[in-house]
Amino acid sequence: MDRIDYLIKTLNQWAYEYYVLDNPSVDDREYDKLYDELKRLEEESGEVRFDSPTRRVGGEPLKGFTRHKHISRLYSLDKSVSFDELDAFFARIGKVTDKSEYTVEYKFDGLTMCLTYENGAFVRATTRGNGVEGEDVTAQCLTIKSFPMSIDYKGVLEVQGEAVIRLSVLENYNKTAKEQLKNARNAVAGAIRNLDPKVTAERKPEILFYNVNYMSEGALKTQEEHFEFLRKNGFKVFPFLRICKGADAVKSAIEEIEVGRRDLDVLTDGAVIKLNDCTVRDEIGYTDKFPRWAMAYKFEAEERETTVKDVIWQVGRTGKLTPLALVEPVELAGATVKKATLNNFGDLTKKDVKIGSKVLIRRSNEVIPEILGATEHTEGSVSIEKPVVCPYCGSKVEEVGANIFCPNKYCRPRIIGKIEHFAQKDAMDIEGLSEMTAGQLHDTLGVKECSALYSLTYEDLSKLEGFKDKKINNLLSAIEKSKSISLERFIFALGIDGVGKVAAKDLAREYGSIENLASADAQQLLSLENIGEITAETIVNWFADTDNAQEVERLLNAGIEPQITKKAQTDGVFSGQFVVLTGTLENYKRSAAQKLIEERGGECQSSVTAKTTLVIAGEAAGSKLDKAKKLGIRIIGESEFTNMLK
Repeated sequence: MDRIDYLIKTLNQWAYEYYVLDNPSVDDREYDKLYDELKRLEEESGEVRFDSPTRRVGGEPLKGFTRHKHISRLYSLDKSVSFDELDAFFARIGKVTDKSEYTVEYKFDGLTMCLTYENGAFVRATTRGNGVEGEDVTAQCLTIKSFPMSIDYKGVLEVQGEAVIRLSVLENYNKTAKEQLKNARNAVAGAIRNLDPKVTAERKPEILFYNVNYMSEGALKTQEEHFEFLRKNGFKVFPFLRICKGADAVKSAIEEIEVGRRDLDVLTDGAVIKLNDCTVRDEIGYTDKFPRWAMAYKFEAEERETTVKDVIWQVGRTGKLTPLALVEPVELAGATVKKATLNNFGDLTKKDVKIGSKVLIRRSNEVIPEILGATEHTEGSVSIEKPVVCPYCGSKVEEVGANIFCPNKYCRPRIIGKIEHFAQKDAMDIEGLSEMTAGQLHDTLGVKECSALYSLTYEDLSKLEGFKDKKINNLLSAIEKSKSISLERFIFALGIDGVGKVAAKDLAREYGSIENLASADAQQLLSLENIGEITAETIVNWFADTDNAQEVERLLNAGIEPQITKKAQTDGVFSGQFVVLTGTLENYKRSAAQKLIEERGGECQSSVTAKTTLVIAGEAAGSKLDKAKKLGIRIIGESEFTNMLK
């Protein structure tokens, strides 16, 4: 066993030098010799250590992915595409703090990963997913050698990185592959999210780490410390991090990246700017999607010229007609582009788009690229007529502002779009109810309303093409399961124009039931932070519509019971309090303090508003404390907070 421990330590050190430092100290033959010895000794002893390199091979194919909830949420980044937009970001930061030290690093274009360690040992790898939970891809990631199996840190740890496939590796793979991989982004996503770990190993992905997402003990004070912690513990970190004093230095670093990326062997589409000081980050906080203290700067998208073959009109669930250009296939940003989008008829006219004309198209991260404008017309160019009737149902269209709408609620694409939206994961979460299935339900069974889903039977679904016993039972089970849903997701599922996930959450919290929301007037709705005048009027008009009101009644009668998430204890010491935490608490991590407050009936806010009733101020409290003083809000320190908990 001593020999096994020696071999593991030696081989892991050699792998670190090779895969992380890109500086091997031995040749492949010497590594293979010790690896074969280790494998033989493990077979003889029947024991394989948790950090043995023999675990890092592709095992048997998996039956499916399991979901895993991250300890701490993984946020995406807000984006800017010009220095003017970046200046607006700096201005927002400047309103909150006078700290202006930022870090700038490369933004890699791959698949975001989250790795978990406990007591110094690697235990799990997951995809980012929706930020709250992702897919467990531990078996796939065990084939990747750019992260350690054991680390010095002994607490619970989550680290974040980007899985990538180097362009040179992709090129070599394609030389012998039966099926060519067109771009590195899709190649790495397919490698990690593949049920066969052997496929992962064949494509040779690696992970570049850049963030400590969670640590149970200790705290990192700056982004520099994040990078140093990762390096010290053996994670592969891209060797570029600029510390910038002010906006001008940030822009210089971005320009440095824009030049440097042309010679890079990794796909990158921009730079990431972050406030360096983590304490100030806590002060600034997060939106529902992004950290307010970070920004992605996206480089100018790739552009190509092609010819418009045709323009078709698509109808969405709201009835809006959107023009879609079908173009001659062209390679653009690593993908073959055959379609390009336009906003509306006015956009089409402004850009002078005609069938048969050459146009310039641009693609960045969008699934469908956009047309920038016409570059050349020919004798065969044909102008595009404004639709007079809906291309799907023949109803006379209506113009509202710059947009054209089909007024027919029972137009096929509107129904399918409505059902698909209702069933999506962030809404009713009816797994298996895709756009294609929604089309089958409409065409074969005449389903026109979401409420009709709850009366479907086994016999009904057996009439659909491709639906056998297992698929039928899975869909019926998912529909039944969806009856127990949170109120905020139910509100979002209704598809009220302008009501996204954030607004739905606010409405659920404010009104507590769908009946209360239905009776709210526009003035009441306007008092909510994320509801503007247009959305408030839209909500009132939506519930005033007889068809909508009847549909809500049918859904409730079908057994749907929208639930408000209740706090563990609503009559605790913080009951009825709207609490803001600011500064650093010596004995509590912020997330732990929030949990303690919510368990005792309080509601935590990210910023001080007129609604705030209590501010808990720790060390280095900043602008939130100043605002609380101006508004005359009660302020307490950590010792008083501890006493309240007791």
